[in-house]
Amino acid sequence: MWLFALFVTVSLIEIGLFITIGGWLTLWPTLALVLLTGVLGTVLVRQQGLAVLRELQQDMQAARNPLSPLAHGAMILVAGLLLLTPGFFTDAVGFSLMVPAVRRAIIGYIGPRLRAQSMVYTSQMGGFTRQNPSDPTIIDGEFMEIDENAPPRGPSGWTRH
Repeated sequence: MWLFALFVTVSLIEIGLFITIGGWLTLWPTLALVLLTGVLGTVLVRQQGLAVLRELQQDMQAARNPLSPLAHGAMILVAGLLLLTPGFFTDAVGFSLMVPAVRRAIIGYIGPRLRAQSMVYTSQMGGFTRQNPSDPTIIDGEFMEIDENAPPRGPSGWTRH
């Protein structure tokens, strides 16, 4: 329901801005401004997206935590979608997400409120189960029962190249 309300609210804001700005600038300059912001947004998304991708690759090669570049990359993706959507309000939000300091502030605000959760597929239960990763009593592993009286089957082959 809140997503529907968000779409309606954003649409109403965009319509109001189009009418207001179109009244000041007239039709063709308004349309040119919308196209210009789309092109400029595409250029910015490409530049910053490639920079974040390089940072992500460096973090992966150095075995550092890649969460920051992943979060920045996700926000740049959202910014790109907003900048390609025709409208002045979505462009303003999209351009603000292109500023690294704004992205860091949003990550700093949202980050502590997120909760990580893992899903584990178990073939015995036939589906996914939730697992608390901070529970030290859970040990994940596989086992195979070996009959001690069975004749040897030869080398295991695990060292063969």
